[in-house]
Amino acid sequence: MKRIKEYKKLFNVEKEIDLKTLKKSYRNLVKEWHPDKFQEGDVQKEEAEIKSRQIIDGYHFLVSIAPETKASNLEEYAITTSQSGIADYQHKGMLLEISFLDGTTYEYFGVPKTVYIKMMNSDKLYRFAKRNIFNSYLYRKSKKTLQEV
Repeated sequence: MKRIKEYKKLFNVEKEIDLKTLKKSYRNLVKEWHPDKFQEGDVQKEEAEIKSRQIIDGYHFLVSIAPETKASNLEEYAITTSQSGIADYQHKGMLLEISFLDGTTYEYFGVPKTVYIKMMNSDKLYRFAKRNIFNSYLYRKSKKTLQEV
């Protein structure tokens, strides 16, 4: 959740993420912080390189959790969460990462440790996740895919 707040602040996004507004803000920030604007050896050039990477990461992250993106990927998400079992999962802070048997991985934001512990202790892991996690928390498809062994 902290990462979401930081990126929203960077792009000056108040509530819902609108892709058109986000893209405009992204372009303006890239113009402002592009490393090529600064001379070689300039202290600001190093800062611009770091800031531009942060802008690019933030943009891709916010696009992945935008309502428009989620709506366009809803069918794929529904198939994965209803037909594919859970292959692996891990909890870091308030982030729950679930890898499915079809090879996709989703990140769920704001999942408290208490819910994670209940999920781990559940005798029917998939059923618990389906009822309490899949449609209850903000999620995004992770770039990470499950490796075949």
